[in-house]
Amino acid sequence: MLNTDKKYMMRAIELAKRGEGMTRPNPPVGALLVLEDHVIAEGWHRKAGEDHAERDCLKKLPPIAASLKFATLYVTLEPCSTHGRTPPCTDLIIEKGIGRVVVSVKDFNPKHAGRGLEILKEAGVEVVDGICAVAGRELIAPFEKFITTGMPYVTLKLASTLDGKIADCTRNSKWITGSEARERVQEMRRRADAIMVGAGTVRADDPSLLPRPSNGREPWRVVMGKNIPSDVKVLIDEAAERTLVRDGSLEEVLKELAEKYDVMHVLCEGGGRLASGLVEEGWVDEFAFFIAPKLMGADGIPNFAKKGGLMADVQNLKFHSVEQVGNDILIKAKVEK
Repeated sequence: MLNTDKKYMMRAIELAKRGEGMTRPNPPVGALLVLEDHVIAEGWHRKAGEDHAERDCLKKLPPIAASLKFATLYVTLEPCSTHGRTPPCTDLIIEKGIGRVVVSVKDFNPKHAGRGLEILKEAGVEVVDGICAVAGRELIAPFEKFITTGMPYVTLKLASTLDGKIADCTRNSKWITGSEARERVQEMRRRADAIMVGAGTVRADDPSLLPRPSNGREPWRVVMGKNIPSDVKVLIDEAAERTLVRDGSLEEVLKELAEKYDVMHVLCEGGGRLASGLVEEGWVDEFAFFIAPKLMGADGIPNFAKKGGLMADVQNLKFHSVEQVGNDILIKAKVEK
């Protein structure tokens, strides 16, 4: 049974990922209903205010003669139990007579945490939680930080040469990495609620910072710094109203993004000064290093604009994954705690 539960839960996690970058301030959630080892309905949360994953799944339930007493509903996150913009999912599960519910992660929202599972148990539903918990928690890591701290989750993405340079001595960075790595960055943009860069990057590269294709995603674009030309793409293109130009405290800007714009996940794409600030102040939750098999030399622009570092003060990271993407390597890491 455990292996079966894991198999179906991983499918639910795949479904949930379809909503990444669309659900703020809600987490991405996936669900599927299984009867006699057959998937009979699937769903996911598409957007805040629309059906939760459980309701989206159960709305697709085909006419069946069998009772759902022996069916299992797999959900990546504990079903909600309170009235919000949508009705409680626990009520619908009980109404449908579903006999078993398997959950990956309990809700971190204090309004819901554990309550939904207790309501289901009291109604006679068999409840199993903690299935594929590592993958389930990773899926909602931005939501967890957002709901527990009021701050967004920050992923710092840097594309650099093997000797740690993000541009040449003229600040030209096109292209350090190959097309496959650049496509992966588009996927990362589609998962994020906001894309952040420094003003120097905008002046040097004039990036759009939009995911291509967008697939319905509309992330905010945040430019940190001053002296931005009035004709850069982020200020005049079709998404100009979603561009925020800010200067000053990174903490205050991140807090504003969470409180005013419901931003759960910020993808920072550099440059070196902004990256250093985020790292030194401890705001980076996840690093994504795209490393190209190239050597730039000493006069290239370093990926972190910091000098005078001592071995005693070095920041230790822990590798989470290493993957070849085309000719480049993607290293994901987090601060060692």
